Amino acid sequence: MNNLKESMKAIASKVDAKLNELLKSPDTKEKLIFEAMRYSALSGGKRLRPFLVMTSSSLFNVKEDYALRVAAALEMIHCYSLIHDDLPAMDDDDLRRGQPTNHKKYDEATAILAGDSLLTKAFEVLADEKTHHDPLVRCSLVKALAKASGANGMVGGQVLDIMAEDSEMNLDDIIRLQGLKTGCLISFACEAGAILGNADEKDKHSLLNYSRNLGLAFQIADDILDTEGDAELVGKAVGKDAEAGKATFVSLLGLENARQKASDLVVQASKQLDTFGDKADLLKKVADFVVKRNY
Repeated sequence: MNNLKESMKAIASKVDAKLNELLKSPDTKEKLIFEAMRYSALSGGKRLRPFLVMTSSSLFNVKEDYALRVAAALEMIHCYSLIHDDLPAMDDDDLRRGQPTNHKKYDEATAILAGDSLLTKAFEVLADEKTHHDPLVRCSLVKALAKASGANGMVGGQVLDIMAEDSEMNLDDIIRLQGLKTGCLISFACEAGAILGNADEKDKHSLLNYSRNLGLAFQIADDILDTEGDAELVGKAVGKDAEAGKATFVSLLGLENARQKASDLVVQASKQLDTFGDKADLLKKVADFVVKRNY
């Protein structure tokens, strides 16, 4: 596990450097928006999605800078979603990654625009020839991330999450909600390596199956943290789902059954990677980390 932590730390450092480069603030009157973008994008975090991009890319010997640019673009999408998710119209949170949320640091209008700017910047990065020499690969990346981010993916999941506050949801409903809201970006992170490496359909299919199990395990672990986590370690408020009366994996399965379900999903995820042999060890280890983390 130490090897995993060292690898995650090293990749996070490289991704931070790439984000710093791509989000350079100009010395112009509109620099406020760049400062707000940087505030959220460079505020730390696990960088799990970029890690998955980098490690899945390594399976196919993708050039590191190609993978880094895609990892940074995906993190921009993730950070945009967090900025908007924290707004008063959504979850109305004051704390994110241990510091004031974007709309608390600046204001609501600036936060909305910072999120919009990160969203659009991500696709600018993917479309740039520096991300891959083959324009068809760049188009495939843009298409896949747009689908994962929009109404058929993360945004669609957020809509279901908002609806969940006023409706009864069963386990299948929660699985669908989280598969869209959380799972789609995690799936893109794993698929991106296969797209960059022009992998065959069999390898792409294995990574997508891994990512679906991983995404579900990640959300179950998040629900467990929301139930019994320490807000200081988690870096955001906990217990809000229960307070709002929203159905979660924990409320539907119970704490111990939720833990067991997450562990079973990790086993299933790891099996999907057997075709890659030892090259996939870090991907297997990060699946285990996801369900055992305390933040």
